[in-house]
Amino acid sequence: MAVLILDTCINCGACIDECPVEAIVDEDDNPTGEEIYYVYPDKCVECVGYHDEPACATACPTEGCIVWDAVGESPEHREDITDEMRANHTPVVE
Repeated sequence: MAVLILDTCINCGACIDECPVEAIVDEDDNPTGEEIYYVYPDKCVECVGYHDEPACATACPTEGCIVWDAVGESPEHREDITDEMRANHTPVVE
């Protein structure tokens, strides 16, 4: 994965509109069944090549809702984010 949306998500849609690779879906299409938005880990590129930081987190009005998560099968990820930041689910924007 790249970024993760926590259960503090208010389902406002701001992140969906900002994702350049359409990796985010709303609660209706969340494969986990949770009532929050979901980031597909195999699609998310952490906005590498698009923005200086993940645009979803910049657009999100809920503080700390979008956090770093483990690198998985994502095609791109930010090299400057430490394993500790990912393991601790550090907010992308503080």
